[in-house]
Amino acid sequence: MLEILADRTYRHLFAAQVVALVGTGLATMALGLLAYDLAGDGAAIVLGTVFTIKMVAYVGIAPIAGALADRANRRALLVVLDLIRAGAALCLPFVTEVWQVYVLIFLLQSASAVFTPTFQATIPDVLPEEARYTRALSLSRLAYDLENIVSPTLAALLLAVMSYNALFLGTMVGFAASAALVISVLLPSPKPSASRGIYDRTTRGIQIYLATPRLRGLLALNLAAASAGAMVLVNSVVMVRGTLALNESALAWTMFAFGAGSMLAALALPRLLDRVPDRPVMIAGAAMMVVTLLGLAGEVAALGLDWAVLLGAWLLVGLGYSAVLTPSGRLLRRSAHEADRPALFAAQFALSHACWLVTYPLSGWLMTQFGAVAALVVLAALAGVGVLAAQRLWPKEDPEMLEHTHDNLPLDHPHLHGARRHRHFFVVDDEHPRWASHL
Repeated sequence: MLEILADRTYRHLFAAQVVALVGTGLATMALGLLAYDLAGDGAAIVLGTVFTIKMVAYVGIAPIAGALADRANRRALLVVLDLIRAGAALCLPFVTEVWQVYVLIFLLQSASAVFTPTFQATIPDVLPEEARYTRALSLSRLAYDLENIVSPTLAALLLAVMSYNALFLGTMVGFAASAALVISVLLPSPKPSASRGIYDRTTRGIQIYLATPRLRGLLALNLAAASAGAMVLVNSVVMVRGTLALNESALAWTMFAFGAGSMLAALALPRLLDRVPDRPVMIAGAAMMVVTLLGLAGEVAALGLDWAVLLGAWLLVGLGYSAVLTPSGRLLRRSAHEADRPALFAAQFALSHACWLVTYPLSGWLMTQFGAVAALVVLAALAGVGVLAAQRLWPKEDPEMLEHTHDNLPLDHPHLHGARRHRHFFVVDDEHPRWASHL
């Protein structure tokens, strides 16, 4: 997997991702402490609002980003966005009112909503071979999982010797370092696309996404991943600190189990995906999450919550979670022309976070009102709906080359070469506004 780091451009981009992730992790830790300073016992409401702002920015801004990213110089755009994020982070230590936090977080997360899909759409152009791109996806997944371990550890060390406000400076340094790494390499710019109106460009990624069967299946699997992931991320603290009455270290180990499962899957997936198609791997991963949540619900209902069982369950959920999310970039890469990839990655970013916008509050409400068993069962059922929908929406036979007939183009159109029926690499585009076979 590490051999792809021999590519200088990708190596610098991966390093940019890592330092930005560490900076983001430091900001997450510092925000909790800042919220408590500003709001006291109302800190939970402040943080809840911050995370809602984050998701709203992701869902609302990302499609607009996709409309603009195919017309901008990618390197310049990424650098400017990193500098905006660094500036917002630099301002956070100086806030004195809660509303100021909300404004800065919206600015920072809006920049991230443009940066992330543009960055993700650049990687398949830097690494066009599918095998190398698959390894890049696994390495990216590892970076996210390691960030969950490294950032809290680094924050704890820094807080032992300095104020939490210094963590925001670390965030600023992370984004500035990311900008420096991006500017140090030449990035492929998207090929110019046809001239379109702003509405068409804004919605194009979502139109392609929802017209492509494998991506409709991916959306259903995103729902499954968000359901299981929300159970872990929202309710672990209540289960460990409340129900089991364990200390903060136990909570850290519980979250480590989830991250470890995800890392194990990310390490195994490149070789597995060389031999097995994406569909069975991703659906099996989602099904594993459903079965694990239901099994844990049965355990809690029958015998009560046991920490060792919870650790094992979160390890399995992490395995399934990574099995769903890691290959998703491969599906996006093969589902659009190069010029449309930024819009398609932006659509994936927005639609997947729309799933989280539903499951985050649902998970917390179920746990608060009805307890762990109800939360596990309902979220497992929601994830199960995602698995069943993916099986129905994503055909087992999913070739990239499709034979199809054009009824939507005149016979003298250059695409047809005088024959209405032909076969080629198929994606939804101007000549193919709907999926094969009859257009």
